[in-house]
Amino acid sequence: MLTSIDSFNTFLIVMAAVAVIVFIALHIVEAGYGIAYTRKWGPSVPNRPGWVMMEAPVFIVMTILWGASPRMLDTAPLVMFLIFQLHYFQRSFVFPLLIRGNSRMPLSIIVMGMVFNTLNALMQGGWIFYISPAGRYPASWLLSWQFILGTCIFFAGMAINLHSDHIIRHLRKPGDTRHYLPRGGMFRYVTSANYFGEFTEWVGFAVLTWSWAGAVFALWTFANLAPRAGKIRSRYAAEFGPLSQKRIIPYIY
Repeated sequence: MLTSIDSFNTFLIVMAAVAVIVFIALHIVEAGYGIAYTRKWGPSVPNRPGWVMMEAPVFIVMTILWGASPRMLDTAPLVMFLIFQLHYFQRSFVFPLLIRGNSRMPLSIIVMGMVFNTLNALMQGGWIFYISPAGRYPASWLLSWQFILGTCIFFAGMAINLHSDHIIRHLRKPGDTRHYLPRGGMFRYVTSANYFGEFTEWVGFAVLTWSWAGAVFALWTFANLAPRAGKIRSRYAAEFGPLSQKRIIPYIY
């Protein structure tokens, strides 16, 4: 466990630098899962257990960090913990149950996701429960403009993410194998509205915690999802023709 502010800051700098490298690399190499699944990434497992294996570590590690912390019952850190875990409970244990079809996910992608998710739990849980100065998050933090604004952004992002996932799941009727362009909701503005929602969530979390740890996670989310959103938009454009929507951020990118 990172126990000093200096080592933690070094950890954040390294994570931010790696995020930039990942952003560049994913413009060259497409992660082989979902719409981009390919056997070139090696052995695979069905999507449902694959998603649980990949996402559950962050939920588990964050719970351990919270349970071992003397701050576990402090009001503001506890609320932050619950907000964070709400997303990952849905992503780890609810989202996989809703997946349709019989797609597969490479074990290599799962392992990389597990590693990152574990490191992310150390970033967020480490900051909130161990590294942040004593008194950084008093109960009154819940009335601060940072917490109120960040929480509103977080839940707006979650609503966009869940609604967009719902649209994607219902693009096809049972037995239909054709491709469709997602429409409605934020898909009017971006071709990867689900990714926009997730990115918005973690921008909100960075604001509500007002921390570099949260900012690095938001950076990582963009670095991971933006290149993929670009490739998805290119696929749609090749199949459906010119598109007016942006990739992941309305009117901007």
